[in-house]
Amino acid sequence: MAVLDRMIAAKTSDSSVIDLGATLGWYGHGSRDPTTWIEHDGSGIAGVGRFVRATWTPEGPATLMINWAPDVAPSADTWGPGADWLLAQVPAMTGNLDEGAPHLEIDPHPVVAATALANRNVRFGASATLYHELLPTILGQRITYGEAKQQWNRLCRGLSEAAPGPFTRLLLPPAPDVLRRQPSWWFHPLGIEHKRVNPLIEVARHSSKMWDWAELKPPEAARRLCAIPGVGVWTVGCVLGPALGDTDAVPVGDYHVKNMVAWNLANEARASDERMLQLLEPYTGQRGRVVRAIRRHGGGAPKFGPKQRLLPMSSW
Repeated sequence: MAVLDRMIAAKTSDSSVIDLGATLGWYGHGSRDPTTWIEHDGSGIAGVGRFVRATWTPEGPATLMINWAPDVAPSADTWGPGADWLLAQVPAMTGNLDEGAPHLEIDPHPVVAATALANRNVRFGASATLYHELLPTILGQRITYGEAKQQWNRLCRGLSEAAPGPFTRLLLPPAPDVLRRQPSWWFHPLGIEHKRVNPLIEVARHSSKMWDWAELKPPEAARRLCAIPGVGVWTVGCVLGPALGDTDAVPVGDYHVKNMVAWNLANEARASDERMLQLLEPYTGQRGRVVRAIRRHGGGAPKFGPKQRLLPMSSW
């Protein structure tokens, strides 16, 4: 298939060694995420890196730092009232509870096999912090990823408090009580309109329930999340992976993913969500893993026509 010519060549490596930089990478929302810092040299399992994250736990605020280097066991340190809870979450968060899917590396489809092999050291971690994962994802509804990253930065700088620990400029996500007290007009100068303000506030209202929801099976957690006004299948499909480690979660309704999947799996430049799910059906249980591998190592769908001019939401 033509897409194979554009694919990054897979390098064989010890599949039991986790690429922490790539595995932890999906917890950050841009290089200027005030809650999550990821620094690594991009050398995969042979790399050096540091991961720092401030978040809310059932015990209160906490900060986590993970350091790694070749031939040295990764180390983790935590600060704050929720330090013990967050430290206990490290094995799940770093993907040590995910066994991977080696059968995908010998899948009959050449793109699935090649991208799975290239992604063999990347695991599905589980943060169990649904509230944290939901906020920047909701901001990503209906706008570009670049604009969503900027709005997440502004939201945290406007409402958040400093994180526990020694890191200056590291912020917690906005506290639920603070977020839900804000009037809708407060968000407008940030470019966040009513349709996204409402789910942000609703998620804050239901945040105390989400610690229990994070322990549910993904289908039941998805059902409860979708009952929150403004939280739909796209949002849930984006957060169940990083929050619960759901290897089957797919962001249905995404503008780009359906085309990317169709191009890589069927050489079709454009597709509907229904067509995407049809192509992914043989991989039920691992659909999210297949999508993640294709995103990292597959080819992008062709682009047609002039680039659309994107206006910031605040100027609509």
